[in-house]
Amino acid sequence: MSAHVLKTHLPHHPTQLYLIRHGEVEERYHKVFGGCRIDMALSALGQRQGEALARWMGDTKLDAVYASPMLRVRQTMAPLLEKRGLTATIMDDLREIDFGDWTGHHWEGVQEHFGISAFDWLQVLDTTGIPNGESAQHLVERVQPCLIKILQDNPHRTAAIVCHGGIIRVILFLLLELSLAKMSHFNIDYGSVTVVELQPEKKHAVEIELLNFQPITVAL
Repeated sequence: MSAHVLKTHLPHHPTQLYLIRHGEVEERYHKVFGGCRIDMALSALGQRQGEALARWMGDTKLDAVYASPMLRVRQTMAPLLEKRGLTATIMDDLREIDFGDWTGHHWEGVQEHFGISAFDWLQVLDTTGIPNGESAQHLVERVQPCLIKILQDNPHRTAAIVCHGGIIRVILFLLLELSLAKMSHFNIDYGSVTVVELQPEKKHAVEIELLNFQPITVAL
């Protein structure tokens, strides 16, 4: 599996992407592998994070919004869409990773039942895979067409992608051409924004302008 195939699809125009992770989920799912099989809601803090995101974005140029269909994502982006009078394009393939047999287990439970540290989930995904879960190859094959379409449909524009921590890491993997396992070095917190600019005239066409910024901290 390689990210290099994306290179030929990169647009010949500047594009800015706001990669937004949904807010904190309800407490019973904290440190639980929910993935795409558990359609959990936001906690009270998660709802405030969505509101903080809408305030922080203010009048920032935003031409399009793309999103996962999952409830936690739809709740997070609702204040932003309402404030800006926008409608999101829902892409089913932006849903979170399928964690297979790990689904519903707390981090400690993964260690207990499978003998694997939960912190190594990206490395496991990139090598042996999670039992009955989504393979890294399948994950990339479903996310990559979404990213290509978003880039091709937004010449000289700014687009937001509201989704999940795992999916944001896959997008960064595709854009930066690093190994998927190395994406564990990028912390993607609840309610965070990562901004990526594609500037084809530069030697390094992909630049991270902002990484893992939580708008709610502005109000704290």
